[in-house]
Amino acid sequence: MKAKVTMQDIADRLHISKNSVSQALSGKDGVSEETRRLVLETAKQMGYTYPSARKKKVSEQTGNIALIASDFAFGQKSFFGEIYLSVEQETRRRGKHLLIQSINKESELELALPSFLENQDVDGILILSHLSTAFTNAVIGTGIPTVLIDHHHPAIHADCILTKNRFSAYEAVQHLSDLGHRSIGYVGNIDFSPSYYERLEGFRLALRDMGLEARPEWIVTDAVEQADYVMETMKAMSELPTAWFCVNDGLGFLVNSTLHQLGFQVPDDISVCSFDNGQLSRLATPMTTTMAIDLNLFGRKAVEQLFWRMEHKDEPFIELLLPTQIIVRESTAPPRK
Repeated sequence: MKAKVTMQDIADRLHISKNSVSQALSGKDGVSEETRRLVLETAKQMGYTYPSARKKKVSEQTGNIALIASDFAFGQKSFFGEIYLSVEQETRRRGKHLLIQSINKESELELALPSFLENQDVDGILILSHLSTAFTNAVIGTGIPTVLIDHHHPAIHADCILTKNRFSAYEAVQHLSDLGHRSIGYVGNIDFSPSYYERLEGFRLALRDMGLEARPEWIVTDAVEQADYVMETMKAMSELPTAWFCVNDGLGFLVNSTLHQLGFQVPDDISVCSFDNGQLSRLATPMTTTMAIDLNLFGRKAVEQLFWRMEHKDEPFIELLLPTQIIVRESTAPPRK
């Protein structure tokens, strides 16, 4: 019979103290981020399991569900706020109480978990949007069933609720192509979110299938959601495409506004298509054609998957891709002849 892996075994493997291992596994202060990551990775590789007392507590029902997200995500009320409301309603409908915790940058870097996670005071965890892989794995390391909302990564082993980013971006580009556009640009920050990178993949796939090419300067992959940045980026181009695909409504709004300031008419001169169907797509002049995400469905499916996972802890992890719907508004039209 294989011997049980202990904290001392991990300490011996890494040549550090048992106390440092304990601090790293529990998310407490006292060890560096690098050490914490190394301990968590080694513990997983060696098959370390938490003490039986902790397992017992995990098996007991607390009646609580945790929703955690970065300060930034909670600040995006028009998008993540609607998901949060849906999660709260669905959790309450199922007879559970929702605990909310915002994670600041310092806590994220130090892998400092909320006390209700360290104390095993919740039955399940929902992680909303992007938190670092190290922090997310520290959360998963508590042994509490966890579901990610609008985020995933190859190094994270958990259920994920996502948007059909690639196919939705493909559909957006197809809409522009069907209108007659042959020069189409992309605006996004692929380092900010896996979703934005996947939308770039869908954009490129659509161009390839439709026999189109984009100049390198038309594919902006490090975009910043600031008016000055968008203005300088556009002004630096020798020629603009006849249509832009933007990875979110914020960038769509800024591109629309910048084009007007540069003397272009949207959509008579240049079309703009964005993603999310958030408030900014409706505030833009003209209102922006966008790929609509059902945020209420996002929240419901996340809670549904979490409750399933709480009852099926040993089943393979699932990635659920939710569809979008194109909302055609006044910002897209055929190009000038």
